Amino acid sequence: MNSVVRAQKSGLAHDTWEKIQSKYDVAQAHQALEWVSEMIGEQFDTNGEPDNVYDQLKDGRKLCQLINTISPNSISKINTGENSFKLMENISRFAQAAKAYGLSDAETFQTVDLYEKMNLHQVVLCLFALGRKAQKQGLRGLGPKESDKNERTFSAETINQGNTVISTQYGYNKGATQSGMIFGNTRHM
Repeated sequence: MNSVVRAQKSGLAHDTWEKIQSKYDVAQAHQALEWVSEMIGEQFDTNGEPDNVYDQLKDGRKLCQLINTISPNSISKINTGENSFKLMENISRFAQAAKAYGLSDAETFQTVDLYEKMNLHQVVLCLFALGRKAQKQGLRGLGPKESDKNERTFSAETINQGNTVISTQYGYNKGATQSGMIFGNTRHM
């Protein structure tokens, strides 16, 4: 299967693309691929180089197997073959299932980010976010543990005591003012 051939970027588009590519971390990608391999029970090359990540995940099959392992029957049909539209549909189904599992829009990626190799960093971030959610559900996770809600309740007496304290955030700092402070020179016309 050939990847999509696009015109070479120039100007601001090139600068933006370079900035996105500079965020890619090979070690993090390797960690993510190892996790995917372990979760789906399939051995494959887990080298974190961008070309390998693309080759391993571009058809969306491993991603669909992963989400079905974490959340059974999330994707009922995984497309096989070499038809580009069917393979992109696998990636799209994975993204939809990941959102249904609890990932936010910011944590998922668009199909072209993977299929056209536009933003593999976002794909790796999505795998880490999915790993955190899986860890919260008691499965083997990936990356740091997601924090739990720590809701606190205070008595009315404690809240009233807090209301009597004047914090320096409110602007009171032992009579200090900004009078006499000059920033820069005045504007000469």
